[in-house]
Amino acid sequence: MRILYLDCGMGAAGDMLMAALLELLPEGEREGFIERLNGLGIPGVEARLERAVRCGICGSRVSVTVRGVEEGHGHEHVHGHENHCHRGLDDILGIIEGLDIPARVKARASEVYAGIARAEGRVHGREPGEVHFHEVGAMDAVADVVGVSLLFDMLSPDRTVVSPVRTGYGTVRCAHGVLPVPAPATALLLEGVPVFAGEIAGEMVTPTGAALIKSLADGFGGLPAMTMGRVGYGMGTREFETANCVRAILGEAEAGTERVAEIFCTLDDMTAEDAAFARELLLDAGALDAYTAPVCMKKGRQGTLLSCLCAWERREEFARLMLEHTSTLGVRVYAPERYRLERSVEELETPYGRVRVKRSAGFGVERAKPEFEDLARLARETGLPIAQLRREVEKLI
Repeated sequence: MRILYLDCGMGAAGDMLMAALLELLPEGEREGFIERLNGLGIPGVEARLERAVRCGICGSRVSVTVRGVEEGHGHEHVHGHENHCHRGLDDILGIIEGLDIPARVKARASEVYAGIARAEGRVHGREPGEVHFHEVGAMDAVADVVGVSLLFDMLSPDRTVVSPVRTGYGTVRCAHGVLPVPAPATALLLEGVPVFAGEIAGEMVTPTGAALIKSLADGFGGLPAMTMGRVGYGMGTREFETANCVRAILGEAEAGTERVAEIFCTLDDMTAEDAAFARELLLDAGALDAYTAPVCMKKGRQGTLLSCLCAWERREEFARLMLEHTSTLGVRVYAPERYRLERSVEELETPYGRVRVKRSAGFGVERAKPEFEDLARLARETGLPIAQLRREVEKLI
């Protein structure tokens, strides 16, 4: 399984993400990608690949100019520059649709930019189609969004995990005045994303960066268990005491490896019926597993352990469910790595009737097992013992 990890501990902007992903390509292909991007015909756009050093670390920076002007990393691209050309969402989506790129890349790029327009529209009380973007900022963002979407398609990771994202704090000046950080549109785009302010004042995440993160991420958290492959550094324009970059890591993980959360609590003032209901509710909500077990609590009291296993990115959701539907005052969350066999089900025609066979494989292990419910049905229909049917079916697997 190919895993892409994006370390956004210093925030994210579209050009930083593009440069980080670009470094994951073989070195001889990077300039060719820039030539391809420039050849797409995005109006007025010229991209250049530059080497950059931040805190002694060598990486890449993609400089994008629109008719010779380079966009800053603020929000000056939003409606408000009456002396410059502006473009609406339909104009931009039309430009993306006309590019010579795969349809799936067009679809991702269009949705990312539409997300930016929706967020800006909510902030300014307008429909997305009524939002207008300054020409330089609009085409700069189109280049970043298309470039990242195209690189992501070329890399084709099976799973993408993003770190918690640094937003910065304080205020930022834009065409409409002074706004809080993260800026309102960026904050909307970051809904559902783990973030932290950090100790650096100023804007660390742009709307384009936030929209791309939401589009690419399958989950959020720390570096997954994997074998390290190529590492890329996409550098920001500003200098800080900490290296200002997005780090992209491409690695390989054994199929069936995933990060999960184990959430549990102990209960001594809840009936067995209520605890059983809570367990069933967790399973109905999509928990990977949930069980109860007897435990001896303080002062020798008999109690019940309620445990839930869920996807890491859903841990807060299941923690809230446990707090809401049990009498506990708190839950504990652990982050184990889960190794699982890949599973499939097939139907097998036997002399006694159809039987589903559950197969599992991975890590050098292969197993096959007939479905018990099907064996039980055949036992009732034929009058044969389940054990005999199981032996006969296993001969055919």
